Amino acid sequence: MNKELLKSISLLYVEDEDDIREFTAKTLKSLVKNIVLAVDGEDGLKKMKENPCINIILTDINMPKMNGLEMCEEIRKYNKDIPIVITSAHRDSAFFKQAIEVGVTAYALKPIDLYQLINSLVKAIEPIFLRQKLEKVNGVLEHRIEEAVKEIKSILDAQDNIVFVATADRIMDVNKKFLHFFNVETLEDFINKNKNIYDYFKNEIGFFNIDLVKNNSTWIKYLANIAEVDRIVKMTNEDGINRIFTINIDEYNHKSEHYVISLTDITEIKEKSNLLEYQANHDSLTGLHNRKKFYEIFGKEVRRDARYNNYLSLLMFDIDNFKSFNDDFGHNIGDEVLRIISKIILESIREHDIAVRWGGEEFIILTPETNIKGAKIVAEKIRSTIESFKNDKIKRQITVSCGITGFSNSDSQEDIIERADIALYKAKKLGKNNIVLFEKS
Repeated sequence: MNKELLKSISLLYVEDEDDIREFTAKTLKSLVKNIVLAVDGEDGLKKMKENPCINIILTDINMPKMNGLEMCEEIRKYNKDIPIVITSAHRDSAFFKQAIEVGVTAYALKPIDLYQLINSLVKAIEPIFLRQKLEKVNGVLEHRIEEAVKEIKSILDAQDNIVFVATADRIMDVNKKFLHFFNVETLEDFINKNKNIYDYFKNEIGFFNIDLVKNNSTWIKYLANIAEVDRIVKMTNEDGINRIFTINIDEYNHKSEHYVISLTDITEIKEKSNLLEYQANHDSLTGLHNRKKFYEIFGKEVRRDARYNNYLSLLMFDIDNFKSFNDDFGHNIGDEVLRIISKIILESIREHDIAVRWGGEEFIILTPETNIKGAKIVAEKIRSTIESFKNDKIKRQITVSCGITGFSNSDSQEDIIERADIALYKAKKLGKNNIVLFEKS
């Protein structure tokens, strides 16, 4: 950790809790050149405008009047480059996703670990410090090439981020973090692999990939001109572990188009965001979508069906005599039955069908572009597979009943669910282990 960097910075620290602000500020004052304190987002925005010398923002998220991310969004409108570090006790995925969109460099969870916080501040300030140092070296040592090269190398190696200097089509220099990540001894070793760094970017949804750029020689310029939230890449390190980075690009020599490119590891922020989003949208026992996610998807599918006149069907399943599994064998067996049903459902539907644990022992399947007869084929496959299922753990046959209905343009979401529920009730009344269709007359 290069704490020397902090001695030259002015820090805006925004925290609404007095005791936390006072304690943390006391430590930070001994490390930074200057610190400006603010008590909420509105105050922070005001102080930022009053103090143009501020180099970095450290802010809490959850605050009155204006939260930290809202404040940073306002600041980003006139200062796109200032590094941002957030502190928060939040576990809400929406905050982490918004943090990435705002361009947050790092975060520290509360209660604050001062070592982690200082490390986050150092990593956040590095790209700006690096650009300033290289510009200075480029100007002062312009005619003393050997000395300049050594100076630039020492600056690069002092950084905690992966950093390299490049022209539009060639990497000129790299730091130790770069060599370590790609498991090479020298830049020449890296180049001899006949790969550019963008060949390591994984081609996955949600991440930048070189295929987005028509001409590979312009990839740096392309990245420099898109939003930071879109400059996120995934690469595999020497240990085979995937890491996620945001890319910062600075043009430090405008005449010859030399770029300083730093990759800041945001794996923890991204993974936390993905995990919390998954937990918020899925049932923890079965792994199926929950009601909240169902309504989000259902609304989109209903609008799509109404617009394009595609078929849309809804299947509602209920496990027959489920209470007896819990009463006779215990809740562990009851939970196992729910997991078995969920697995069979997932193996029986298409990739774009939506399976939901509706509640208790009830399940819903939404089948876009499928009419009611096609939906019955899906339901029968699930019903018969469950009926024939055998397992040493489950000492009793499992069966399900199903009600099916289709969507028409005059329907509301509630209408469809109500009709499927009525059809399911009729299936139960007919002796269970049945499928009933509710077709509008």
